[in-house]
Amino acid sequence: MAELRSIVGRRHVITHDWAIRRYRTGLRFGFGRTLTVVRPASLIEQWRVLKACICADVIVIPQASNTGLTGGSTPDGNDYDRDVVIVSMSRMKKIYLIDGGKQVVCLPGATLHQLEKMLQRIGREPHSVIGSSCIGASVLGGVCNNSGGALVRRGPAYTEMSAYAHVDNSGRLHLTNHLGIQLGYTAEDILSRLDQGNFSDPDIIDSTSAGSDHHYAEHVRRVDENSPARFNADPRRLYEASGSAGKVMVFAVRLDTFPIEKNPLVFYIGTNHPHELTDIRRHILTRFEHLPISGEYLHRDAFAIAHKYGKDTFLVIRHLGTACLPILFSLKARCDALFDRMPFLRPYLTDRVMQGLSRLFPDHLPPRIKSFHQKHDHHLILKVSAESGGETRQFLSDYFSRAEGEFFECTKDEGERAFLHRFAAAGAANRYRAIHAHEVEDILALDIALRRNDPNWLESLPPDMDKSILIKLYYGHFLCHVFHQDYIVKKGHDCTKLEQRMWKMLDQRGAEYPAEHNVGHRYYAKRPLREHYMHLDPCNCFNPGIGHTSKNRMYAEKKALPTDSDAELLKRSSSL
Repeated sequence: MAELRSIVGRRHVITHDWAIRRYRTGLRFGFGRTLTVVRPASLIEQWRVLKACICADVIVIPQASNTGLTGGSTPDGNDYDRDVVIVSMSRMKKIYLIDGGKQVVCLPGATLHQLEKMLQRIGREPHSVIGSSCIGASVLGGVCNNSGGALVRRGPAYTEMSAYAHVDNSGRLHLTNHLGIQLGYTAEDILSRLDQGNFSDPDIIDSTSAGSDHHYAEHVRRVDENSPARFNADPRRLYEASGSAGKVMVFAVRLDTFPIEKNPLVFYIGTNHPHELTDIRRHILTRFEHLPISGEYLHRDAFAIAHKYGKDTFLVIRHLGTACLPILFSLKARCDALFDRMPFLRPYLTDRVMQGLSRLFPDHLPPRIKSFHQKHDHHLILKVSAESGGETRQFLSDYFSRAEGEFFECTKDEGERAFLHRFAAAGAANRYRAIHAHEVEDILALDIALRRNDPNWLESLPPDMDKSILIKLYYGHFLCHVFHQDYIVKKGHDCTKLEQRMWKMLDQRGAEYPAEHNVGHRYYAKRPLREHYMHLDPCNCFNPGIGHTSKNRMYAEKKALPTDSDAELLKRSSSL
């Protein structure tokens, strides 16, 4: 501990339980014991902290923003065979532009929102916009988890260019610089120059390495393929830092950026027949010259819950912008932690207050959108580039001249409000649970990637499962067949058993899950992902236990690792 304090200063080696709690507790899932939390301020400090931890034979859990939903950057339980140290990288937020901003180099604590604001000034944007950026998610975390992919042309976060440290099978620490930037030869020289941005155009090596998934647009168009378009554990996107999930210590990533679309158009589609949306999806992906920017699905029930319980989120973004959301989320977390220690207060006090305040404001949705909610079960919000507007308008007009659904072309204001409403749906289930805690057991949240050729994208549950669920909220990224399914489970029902049955059904459908949130400590890593983890970290000193792998040194196990068979996965899932 003394050595760590000498590296980062006493203030940034956190040992008090009340202060450690927010680092060792996941946003929605995950909690475990931790010896200390260390917060380096530079890449040199990060490297020296890592060396000290490896020499002391402690487990290292790299943590950027801790905004994941499956506990992937927090400890899980108390059954580790060594002490656990969390290295929080949130103080290292630098971003450097390359080639006029066509690419960027991001240090570990840089957030998506920070990157979005920086690029906005030069007419460009990062891989991901409004979504994880609004809760303060880090750029590095997205890459390490192959997260996101809502924007149809870009796919999940991915790069083949990074600087990272790993430990070989003999226990020796190495720094690898695959950024494609000449920074020197010793670890401290490389990291010092990288931290200070001490490199220029001649140092940047032309490389064929990718800073994003250059083939995704072609991949998602193949609607007859019997496999999902994207999911976190896709072997196509497991490459060094990409998909590493904390099994190496990443110091920087180099990524592509993208031009901001000028004057995009939004079309709002409603229907009571799922096959009509299937027809639209297949035609757009196979026939359109230009892929849409995004295509977001919202079921009528999710619309209604978001309308009532996501209103404050909508209003905050609409009137204050996304910049304040990470601050508000952090403030809410601190208030919740404080109020939870006061037994005389009702649970979920902050949620109740915020919900009450939201009722004081007028309705926030345009009349045409509310009208579609009254008439249609299924909603698709389609954003396209200006150059694709005519093609989209003509196709939808022709299609709905013979189909039963309908569409309208949004004004700029309507389009913005439609997408904000879809975003607000993501947190609406949590608010509903807080307000109706007396009747809700818990929320079962799944994000799933269906096969690209699956025509039956709308789920149908057996009656006995249906009876245990109060409300089903379906929403997602329709064109790539990735759906978020939030089940608000009735009081007194076993959520774990219900989830196990759902996993079995998804396996039978050839779906992959999780699609965007990675396995964390909640799901089992299948064989290709386990092998990726073990290749990166043969000694198992980084983030052990991820994906229900071994938590012990050199992956020692008292019992065999789970197989990929459905029966075995379900049998072992009782530990969730």
